Amino acid sequence: MSSLHRVILDTDIGSDVDDLLALALILGTPSIDLIGVTTVYGDTLLRARIAKRAARLAGRDIPVIAGESQPLSGRDVWWAGHEGALYDELESETIDGQDAVAYLVETVLADPGSIDLIAIGPLTNIAAAIRRDSRFASAVRHLWIMGGAFTTDEPEHNFRSDTTAAEVVFGSGIPTTVSGLEVTRQVTIDRDSLARIAGSGNLGALIDAEVRQWWEFWSTEWNVPHDPVTVLTMTDPDLFRFSGPGAVSIHGEAEDAGVSRFAPGSGSVRIAEQLDADGVADKIVLGIVAASPLARRGAGE
Repeated sequence: MSSLHRVILDTDIGSDVDDLLALALILGTPSIDLIGVTTVYGDTLLRARIAKRAARLAGRDIPVIAGESQPLSGRDVWWAGHEGALYDELESETIDGQDAVAYLVETVLADPGSIDLIAIGPLTNIAAAIRRDSRFASAVRHLWIMGGAFTTDEPEHNFRSDTTAAEVVFGSGIPTTVSGLEVTRQVTIDRDSLARIAGSGNLGALIDAEVRQWWEFWSTEWNVPHDPVTVLTMTDPDLFRFSGPGAVSIHGEAEDAGVSRFAPGSGSVRIAEQLDADGVADKIVLGIVAASPLARRGAGE
C-alpha cells in the first residue's frame, strides 16, 4: 500500500468519545487525506454536525454527509443521551448532504481501488452501499473496521447494533482488517494522556471535555481508544501483529446477537491479534495533538 491513504471515515461520533479521538487522529496524520466523513446510527444529522464542528476546530473544512439512522437488522438504537451536549449552537453547522450511501457509492466508484474506508460504528452505511451498487465492494481499496471480539463470546456494540449489516459486509469480499475488543482494550487514555491533549488548542479542549463527560457517564477515569487503534492499523501496521486471511461470521440470534467468529483459511479478512501498547498509545496522543492548527503551523505547514 502506498504511504498516502485517501480515506472516508464512517462514524457514529457523539456517543462514545473514541470516535472523536479517531477523527482528531486522522486530522493530525499527514499520511491520511481525509476526503469525507459519513455518519451512521441514530440521529445522524446531529452526528454530522458534531463531526463538522470538530473538523472546523482543527482548521479543516471536510465534507460531512449524514447517513442511515436505522439498523438494517431492525434493532433499537442505543442512545447515551449526552450526544451534542457540549457544543454551542450546533444547529448552525451546515453539513454537505444527507444521503451517505449515495456519497459512498459515487465517490468510491469515481476512482476505483484508491479509497480506504474506516468504519468505526455500526456497518449500516457500508452494507447499504454494497446493496445499492454491485460494483461498490470491488472498488473499495481496503476496509478498516473496529468491531467484534474474537477470543470470547462477548457481543461487541458495533456488530450487535446491526448484525444484518455486518453479515452483508463480511460476505462482500472487500479486503478488510478488523480490530476487535481483545486488541483495542490493551490501550487506555488516562489523566496524563488527556492533559497532553487538552493543552493542544480548541480541539484538544473539546476532546478534554468530551472525555471527562464519558468518564462521568461510566464512573471511571480512563477509557479505551478503540477507534484510534483501528486508524493505526492502517497507518502504522508495524505496531501490530495480524492474522493470515480468513472469514468472519456474525451471530444474529437474539441471545448471542453480535458474537463474532474468525475462521482462518480462505477469505478476504484479517484481524489484529496483538499490538505494541505503549507505541500505539503514544502515536494516538501525538497524532491528536498534531491536529491542532497551532501544531501544524509550528511544523511549517
